[in-house]
Amino acid sequence: MKKKDREEIESWIKGDETGGEMLKRVWRVRPFILPPPLHRVPLRVGNVLELVGPSPSAKTQILIQTAITCILPKHWNGIHYGGLDHLVLFIDLDSRFDITRFSHLLLHRIMEPYGEDSGDYDKSLFDLCMTRFLYVRCSDSFQFLQTLKTLNWRLDKEKEAHGVSVHLLLIDSIGAFHWMDRASMLLPLKENSRKKLFLQSVSEAVVQDIKKLLHVHPMLVIATKSVIFWNKQSSASVDVKGSFMKNSWEERSSRNATRNGQHVEYREYMPSVWQSFVTHRILIRSSDDHSVTSYCQNSSFYLLEWLLPRLSFSDKIVVKDAGVFVDS
Repeated sequence: MKKKDREEIESWIKGDETGGEMLKRVWRVRPFILPPPLHRVPLRVGNVLELVGPSPSAKTQILIQTAITCILPKHWNGIHYGGLDHLVLFIDLDSRFDITRFSHLLLHRIMEPYGEDSGDYDKSLFDLCMTRFLYVRCSDSFQFLQTLKTLNWRLDKEKEAHGVSVHLLLIDSIGAFHWMDRASMLLPLKENSRKKLFLQSVSEAVVQDIKKLLHVHPMLVIATKSVIFWNKQSSASVDVKGSFMKNSWEERSSRNATRNGQHVEYREYMPSVWQSFVTHRILIRSSDDHSVTSYCQNSSFYLLEWLLPRLSFSDKIVVKDAGVFVDS
């Protein structure tokens, strides 16, 4: 093992890099612009972008589209695809990932330069991109933490096998186990002592493990999170599944957004250690006002608003069979 590699691994194990040192290191990496609808703010490896919204609100669709941009090459056999030419690691925490949808969108991107009706495409490019998409599914918080602790070794192996590194770490969805873990706290201590101890530090462990991973494998992290919206004038709030929850939840905080010129709020339930780890945040919600034309009757419309950093405007996005687009 080379001395440089050994020093990096030892530093990763010790976790002795401060947040300021990490920012200085990743700041030297040139920022890049992701394609729409994530094109408004330059991002760089080391950033943590959170996509917030109710379910459904196209959050997973945006992850898929961003992943495809990453695994596609910039050029292939003289054709410009504008990809990042890297690997992607997708961690599925809510078991909703649709591989058929993913392959359909990838195939559409590959066939686009040839014309949608041509039927021609480079199968070797399709196969290459599929091997660049790394998928992991976790069914509870314990599996998620175990996965994070083994990723350093796996990413080294994947980089050695493919010749390129992982550029995107996608997590769908970061709050998937929050309510299940919280409900477990109601069980008697003698039956659930391990989980009670675990719940006190799970978020801290997740953040710390991701920080250690980014120290050795610089990546852009994009995580989705389902949230709860409520009306300020109402005494109850509606969760993402449509059930009513009382306002006496003792949640960490609430956040403001705008809708049709009015302020709306959503309930923030993730611990502060995760909230402070996030460097960029986008709110996505359904659009109430849009004109449905003949070419988009089977499309879904949403509003995308940057909360961190806060921008003075929102983008209207439309989800079609071919992907997610900014509606002009």
